[in-house]
Amino acid sequence: MTLPATFFKDNRKQLVKKGGLYVLGAYTKMQRTLDEAHKFEQEANFWYLTGIEAPDWRVIIDSHKTWLIMPEVDDSHEVFNGSLSAEDAIKISGADEVLKYDDANKLLRDLAHQHSLVYSLGDDPYAKYYDFAINPAPKELWRQLDRIFNEVQDVRAELARQRAIKKPEEIQAIKRAIKLTNKTFVEVKQRFDDFKFEYEIEAEFTGAFRRAGANHAYDPIVAAGANAVTLHYSSNSMPVRKNSLVLIDIGAKVDGYPADITRTYATGSPSKRSQEVHAAVQVAQKEIISLLKPGLSPQEYSETVDEIMKQKLIELDLLNNPADNDTYRRYFPHAISHGLGVDVHDSLGAPLELKPGMILTVEPGIYIPEEGIGVRIEDDILITDSGHQNLSISLSTDL
Repeated sequence: MTLPATFFKDNRKQLVKKGGLYVLGAYTKMQRTLDEAHKFEQEANFWYLTGIEAPDWRVIIDSHKTWLIMPEVDDSHEVFNGSLSAEDAIKISGADEVLKYDDANKLLRDLAHQHSLVYSLGDDPYAKYYDFAINPAPKELWRQLDRIFNEVQDVRAELARQRAIKKPEEIQAIKRAIKLTNKTFVEVKQRFDDFKFEYEIEAEFTGAFRRAGANHAYDPIVAAGANAVTLHYSSNSMPVRKNSLVLIDIGAKVDGYPADITRTYATGSPSKRSQEVHAAVQVAQKEIISLLKPGLSPQEYSETVDEIMKQKLIELDLLNNPADNDTYRRYFPHAISHGLGVDVHDSLGAPLELKPGMILTVEPGIYIPEEGIGVRIEDDILITDSGHQNLSISLSTDL
């Protein structure tokens, strides 16, 4: 099933409750090779408000009306790539009207007489940490709006807070993605010793997802042996050795929403040390999940997680002094959780406390480069009124 237009209309209504004018844009296509673009993926906020998955569209939203702005597609690109029709765009989004770019520019100038301020997407605050080029479309729209309106303000934080609390339709979509992902994990594990290369495991997931009409939510990680100490390893091209561990971080995307599941499995009979590391992560994850409940502050959560993970490293003779954070972060170098939503790494809106309706991952890991061992276990957790629900609990965490 796909999400109905009413879902996107309700998201827009929630956004404009306080009034104001909002203008957001889709991503544009990005170059892959000399004359070919990457497979297109939409900007999450724009999709959340419109359901449109085509490039270069825009949306204007006020408390009375929603206008979609469709890009011009020349005859040549229409033949090669097709395009989204105005009629289909309205069916998907529930918008009131579709305009061409020139008509939309005139509308924006008229609206500027009623609104001195307009909201749009500002710069990603984490962009300085990325090692890739940022999609230029939001910045270009911001510059255009800045020439028309007296002031442009960033709506990113407000949308993050709204998106952090999942509606029932979103929770159900994530559950469908998890169900498909878990089912495929079970099928893969049943014949785990048959795989000779990492890419064979990846292919099993890809085939199962595509047969179900789904896609990978992110580039899959199938990391055998020492490859697992590279957190975002994704070449998935090396042999799978007997009597070793394989870390698999994979999630399906269904109806616009992802699963994000990690398991570490064994081929043959892994070493006693590998089993000890896996057992430590497995126990830690259960302890950490048990902490989750509404009202828990991120700071308290993080501090308790550190205590748990440091104790596991001490038990494995990897850490002597709990105050030695450099060594601690050598063996557990990433965050314990992130939000899960339209984006796999979804913002929770910088909350002071966890709230019902939030979905986040819990993914402890221990990575020992000098021993060539990496273990991570990850589940997707819904915060409920009374505590939490592990949405992926049906998938065993055993080796």
